[in-house]
Amino acid sequence: MDRFTVAGRQTDCHVFEGDGTSPIAEENTRVKYVPERVELPDEVAEWRREIEAEEARKEAAGEPYRWNNPRFAVRRVVVSRTHTAEVPVATLTLCDADYYDFLATSINLGREQKNGLTLRQQYLEGKDLLEVPPFMFCSFGVNVAVETGKDGKMLFSRRSSRVAGPNTSKWNSSANEGLARNHDLSPDGRVSLHAAARRALREELAVLDSDEVDLELLGFGFDVRNNQWAGFFRAVLTDLSEEDLRVRWSHGVADKWEHEGHAFVDAGPESVLRFILDEPEESWTPCAPALFYLALVRGAVRARGGDPDARYEVEAIERRVLAESDEEDDTF
Repeated sequence: MDRFTVAGRQTDCHVFEGDGTSPIAEENTRVKYVPERVELPDEVAEWRREIEAEEARKEAAGEPYRWNNPRFAVRRVVVSRTHTAEVPVATLTLCDADYYDFLATSINLGREQKNGLTLRQQYLEGKDLLEVPPFMFCSFGVNVAVETGKDGKMLFSRRSSRVAGPNTSKWNSSANEGLARNHDLSPDGRVSLHAAARRALREELAVLDSDEVDLELLGFGFDVRNNQWAGFFRAVLTDLSEEDLRVRWSHGVADKWEHEGHAFVDAGPESVLRFILDEPEESWTPCAPALFYLALVRGAVRARGGDPDARYEVEAIERRVLAESDEEDDTF
């Protein structure tokens, strides 16, 4: 499985679909929900019970704990093309899972089972993503790269140290949410990735439903390190600036605790790529650099009236930024 490389750095992100040149239209993004619970192997189910008991103990003791919530497991992700225009069509099939199901696998990927194999060895190594059993994919993340329309800034968010998981205190997408049945499943059984992206913007960045947002799904990525699927979105906040957002945040944000800091950078490729390179490689979540890179490509393509060759302009700037960075390193 190849891994996305940006400015000489190989990430732990596999781009499953999308190169930033064209989005997957909302009407061509189909989510099929099967109301059946994911099946955990007996040993993994025991690990889940251990997690549930420990979190219950923490809650009773008044300690910080991880609460459970209903999620989805990913059965499959299929991307095809329309017959005539050959534009992408994505179909995501989901079934029922919860947060403790996710923890039972995500934090135990290297844990040895009774058969002597780790989960990663038994179910992931050397396997095609489409062959992996659904219980290994008990989470789907919606990740959004945000640009402010009024002043042309790209927004980077740093995950809070209070958020559980391997991405604590790392630079991440501007906003992200895991699909949750209590938030993203409509009464008639429909799930919308675009609506989930708007929820992420609202809950984490105080971008209101009434705000004009130019929102596009750029593709799908896979976090190889943590074994998670992700949808990549670009969102341009047409009528908002950095100052507008910061004022709103001072008034309160629903999920303000999920971030411990933000950085606004000029949304041009040079500034964004320099910011990524200037921060230590280990300070990034696996998929964030890929997301922001695809957002840069999409911005360049739209600036050139839809010309997909504009991606090569971003690549040229990437090479120059890397060369200049290497020269700066040589001076020390």
